Amino acid sequence: MDRPGVNSACPKKNHGRNSISKITRREWLALASASSAFGLSACATTNVTATKTQPLHTLAAEKGMRFGSAMGAGQLNDARYRKIMLRECSTMVAENEFKWYSIYPEADVVNFDPADRLFAFAGENGLTMRGHTLLWHRQEYSPQWVNDLEFKSGSATADFVEEKIARIVDRYAPGIYAWDVVNEAIDDQTGMFRESSLSAKMGEQLIDHAFHVAKAHAPNARLVYNDFMSWERTSTAHRAGVLRFLERLKSRGVPIDGLGIQSHSNYEMPDEFTTGKQREWIAFCDEVAGMGLEMYITEFDVNDTQLKPDIAYRDALISTYTREYFDLMLSYPQVKEVLAWGMVDDQNWLQGFLPRADDVLKRPTLYDKDYKAKTVRTALAEAFKAASYRQPI
Repeated sequence: MDRPGVNSACPKKNHGRNSISKITRREWLALASASSAFGLSACATTNVTATKTQPLHTLAAEKGMRFGSAMGAGQLNDARYRKIMLRECSTMVAENEFKWYSIYPEADVVNFDPADRLFAFAGENGLTMRGHTLLWHRQEYSPQWVNDLEFKSGSATADFVEEKIARIVDRYAPGIYAWDVVNEAIDDQTGMFRESSLSAKMGEQLIDHAFHVAKAHAPNARLVYNDFMSWERTSTAHRAGVLRFLERLKSRGVPIDGLGIQSHSNYEMPDEFTTGKQREWIAFCDEVAGMGLEMYITEFDVNDTQLKPDIAYRDALISTYTREYFDLMLSYPQVKEVLAWGMVDDQNWLQGFLPRADDVLKRPTLYDKDYKAKTVRTALAEAFKAASYRQPI
């Protein structure tokens, strides 16, 4: 399929609302279309040696950003994985260990051990850490004992939620610089607020309350709403719903600093990032930036479920898409950090999500199953090199 979107054109494309050199969406799209004939190697100004030898966190920091990755407690026992994390990352996030189903698996059980070990690893090795997540507002990912609760009032719900959130925040503050306070509160099919046992008596006030509790217990941390809306056409209702939700939060004075854009591309393949879809995605990001919110790439990986199995073919498409996507996203000065959702292919969650019909191992991350850097890692490095500087968090 022809890819009329941004490829690796060298001219800087900056359409953030706070940019010094303004460019309209139409001009940006025209430039993107014109540049699509050129490959990644067209950028004569890119220092190829530097992008291959410098750690990603160094390249990101030069532009005022952080780079990091998710890590699970089990990977602490993997020396090769640890080596990649410590070389490439300045920050990290726990994959599952901070979630309620890990910390509060039963009504009378509290288990901080896996989260403690990841937190200690970060501290011992000079990595900053973001917290994910204080409230995952989806019943399928909430402990069943929580789903079964029936609260008598909104105040009873608020007290319960405050105790659970404060207990986590107090344990790790001030070592966490940013919290995904709430994750995935908007239904991706309808664009409406999700319902749960916790929202039954509170509605969206549940979300407001979670942010206010986080602010009270971590006053200096960035507070973020995190969700998986994307450029995909399947995400149209989701994007609209998230924008309406963010507007409501802002109108109610909720202390939210930014939007976490997970940046999984799951249902459409990397060669479907067309000009039309880019236009719709730019409109979404412009609205977020226009609200005065920061943006964070929190969970980047690329699904190849429907791509033919040839490795060189898949890697080329994923690398080109990665450069295109990050050229677009990093042109927003509001984007402050980039986190991959894992660094090694065979350990990435996508291996079990929307599995390939041919059972071929997916290649969604920056390193292959043998812990070797792939061309997608180079594409991200080049995007960092091409990005403009922004004020760091």
